[in-house]
Amino acid sequence: MQIAPNFDSTKWKTLQLDDPESSDWGIAVAVLSGRIQERYFDPMDILIAAEKDKPATKRRFGFSILAIDCLLIETLGAFLLGLTDTDSKSKKVFSEFLTTRIQFSGDFDVVTAEQFYTDFRCGILHQAEVGRSSKVWSVGDLIQIKDNGIIVNRNEFHKRLKDDFEVYLKELMNPKMTKLRTNFRKKMDFIAR
Repeated sequence: MQIAPNFDSTKWKTLQLDDPESSDWGIAVAVLSGRIQERYFDPMDILIAAEKDKPATKRRFGFSILAIDCLLIETLGAFLLGLTDTDSKSKKVFSEFLTTRIQFSGDFDVVTAEQFYTDFRCGILHQAEVGRSSKVWSVGDLIQIKDNGIIVNRNEFHKRLKDDFEVYLKELMNPKMTKLRTNFRKKMDFIAR
C-alpha cells in the first residue's frame, strides 16, 4: 500500500526510527511531507490559483478549500496527539489545534475554535453550508467576529495552515522533540499497518 508518493508501507516498516539521531528521520519526515502535499495542499493550491485573478465577489471555491483544510486540521491534530483516529474526539482535536498551534492561537480561543469547528468543519462537511451567520471570504483578516458568526478568510487560513505544517516538519526533525516524534510514529505506524 502506498502511503506517500513513491513510498509504500513496507518501506516505512524498515525505517530505523528508535535512534533519535538516525538519518531515517529525514526520510520519515519527507514521507509525511509528500503525503500531505499531494493529498491536501496541491489540490487546494490549484483551487486558490484558479481564482486569484477574479474579484473577491466572484470567487466560489471557498467551501471546497475550507473543507479540505478542515480535513487536514483533523489529520494533523491526530498526528500531533498520536491518535489513530478521531472518532468521538474530533471537536477536541480540532479546537486544540486552533488554540495551540502558533499560526492560529493568536486568533482563536476555545470559544471561537469550537464555533469554527461547528460552523465550518461540521457545517461544510455535514450540511454543505456554514452555520449561523458565519461566512467564507477570501480577503481581510484571518477571522472576524460579526454578530453571532465568524467570517473567515479562506486564503489566509490556508496560508497559515501551510506555514504551520512547515513548522511541524521542522519540529519533527528535532531529536529533542521526543513526545511529538512518538505521537507521529504512532499515527504513521497505524497508517502503514
